[in-house]
Amino acid sequence: MRPALLDRLFAPATVLPGIGPQLGRLIERAAGPLVVDLLWHLPAGLVDRRAAPPIGALNPRDWPDAIVTVKATVERHQPGFGRRPSRVVCGDGTGTLTLVYFNVKGEQLLRLLPIGAERIISGRVEYYGGAPQMAHPDHVVAPDLADQVRAIEPVYPLTAGLSSRIVAKAVAAALGRAPEVPEWLDPAWRARRRWPGWGEALAAAHAPQSEADLAPASPARERLAYDEILASQLAVALVRARRRSRRGRILAGTGALQSRAEAEFGFALTGSQRQAVAEIAGDMMAPRRMMRLLQGDVGSGKTVVALVAMLIAVESGAQAALLAPTEMLARQHHQVLQRLAAPAGVEIGLLTGREKGRARDSMLASLASGLTPVVVGTHALVQPDVAFRDLGLAVIDEQHRFGVEQRLALTAKGQDCDTLLMSATPIPRTLMMTAYGDLDVSRLVEKPPGRRPVDTRAVPLDRFDEVSGAVARALARNGGSNEAKLFWVCPMVEESETTDIAAAEERYRALSEMLPGRVGLVHGRMKGADKDRAMAQFAGGSVDLLVATTVIEVGIDVPAATVMVIEHAERFGLAQLHQLRGRIGRGDRQSTCLLLYQSPLGDIARQRLAILRETEDGFRIAEEDLRLRGGGEALGTRQSGLPALRLADLAQHEGLVAVAHDDARLILERDPQLTSPRGEALRLLLYLFRRDEAVQYLRAG
Repeated sequence: MRPALLDRLFAPATVLPGIGPQLGRLIERAAGPLVVDLLWHLPAGLVDRRAAPPIGALNPRDWPDAIVTVKATVERHQPGFGRRPSRVVCGDGTGTLTLVYFNVKGEQLLRLLPIGAERIISGRVEYYGGAPQMAHPDHVVAPDLADQVRAIEPVYPLTAGLSSRIVAKAVAAALGRAPEVPEWLDPAWRARRRWPGWGEALAAAHAPQSEADLAPASPARERLAYDEILASQLAVALVRARRRSRRGRILAGTGALQSRAEAEFGFALTGSQRQAVAEIAGDMMAPRRMMRLLQGDVGSGKTVVALVAMLIAVESGAQAALLAPTEMLARQHHQVLQRLAAPAGVEIGLLTGREKGRARDSMLASLASGLTPVVVGTHALVQPDVAFRDLGLAVIDEQHRFGVEQRLALTAKGQDCDTLLMSATPIPRTLMMTAYGDLDVSRLVEKPPGRRPVDTRAVPLDRFDEVSGAVARALARNGGSNEAKLFWVCPMVEESETTDIAAAEERYRALSEMLPGRVGLVHGRMKGADKDRAMAQFAGGSVDLLVATTVIEVGIDVPAATVMVIEHAERFGLAQLHQLRGRIGRGDRQSTCLLLYQSPLGDIARQRLAILRETEDGFRIAEEDLRLRGGGEALGTRQSGLPALRLADLAQHEGLVAVAHDDARLILERDPQLTSPRGEALRLLLYLFRRDEAVQYLRAG
């Protein structure tokens, strides 16, 4: 149960004065539904209203586009009509300032600005014919209410229909509900950093006095960021401790199936793969549930490691299942695993949404009886009517694409089931500690021998005709010999899948005119069978050029593909560009990636393309991606079941993550149940950042 001390913060924002249902919905969109969400909704900027020149001093040279605060007397009104605005002329003895209002009804302006009254007026001054004017001033108040015009005013992130003034008023009310709490930080650490207490830090963060106060390194913001990071680290440490205390099952393989399969692989495992296999085998033999993340860069051989793990489960008399996020990827995994497992005589089943009727019933019966020891599938695997005789290992590929509930639904089909999560998206170290600190991790850092580096080039879009012509000539020379294949990736258009598809279809039509019968198309709205047919024709058939959206980003393996063109590369994230490039260079032939960009490039886009040209090291690229984009988007999805960080910026607060990681570990070593005075305070911290739910749902397993 959440402590009663925090109840006033976990009330809906509509309990605050002046926040009714309509404003409550807008505040929920901008900050969140609860009072506590407003505490974490920090200012993004500030307005300095301290400049108070006499009106006569205002001129375009000395006060261009400036925010000023003046005291003036209302001299006359000029009512507007039609499209003509209303004007109010005010003076202070040194000059006059015209206030301009559009669409003002009735006597509203006369009540606000009665003739002869003195008013404090604050807003942005503009000039018309050299004379100063102010359109819709931010503040107009009587002199006895001057304290309502703050000299330094915070500016909050907003949504349509919501003003910064309303948010500021709501935040002030939320701060008034914040209780006094015991200190949860180590006193020596806090003193060394010269951080304020929690309440003082909140008040300071919401009342910036300069641009420096908005910086992530300011004492107030840094303290709050550390609180959030510590809550996250403590939550994952508690999950890890709980998991390690839960009993699992011992899956000790004989090595017979592994050796028979490996003898026919046709290649030797890399050192990284052998290390990962040893770590996984050690976990499976231990009397507790395995919860391991296998991280591997594109083309590093995760599927082979997963196969060996599944063979260990089969040798132990159990079954294994591999869950993939898309049908295309599931079918590809099935094809590769069938080929690799055939020498060991192990049948690999397939279950996706496309299997219907008798074929599906047959696979369900085979899994339930144990006749099928290994199955590959999509979300169809987690349906209620899917049962296993004895599921011992669940492998989840591209795990961040699945919600926690889906992972739990699969592991729940086994008895004390081991879990191996796989990700082809290298995760930066700081994000790893924050989001996956409860997992054991294996990394594949080598690529199989014989792979050649991809030649990556950035080309401006004004050379488009030159690029498309060269592509057409190269494929014409190839004459359909099936020796060289080419991906053409169409641009992301904002966040709309529909417009992405429209761009792909348009490019497909244009390229088909140049190369009739040799161009294919694949995108996310196509039916599964049509996608598979297009991929099969590209992999080994008549299609040599495949126009695609980012649906090909993960797992597509066509060794003959040696060229990739990415249109409008500046619109893609760095990690996504790296994933797309990973679809080529999978054979022993030289491969080329052309990044077509629209000039002029922004600074971040230029840095992205430069990094991609410099390196193929996915882990370095992941670190750079975190630096350029910040932690919130570095995973590329929010389906990880993790609470988003509101106050901490992993790129800016990287050093704090390692400290919080060690602090959390030390806390639980000394006080595993959090019953000491500091432990009780830390429980409040977990509840404040909603890590009470995170402790239950942060990780499936």
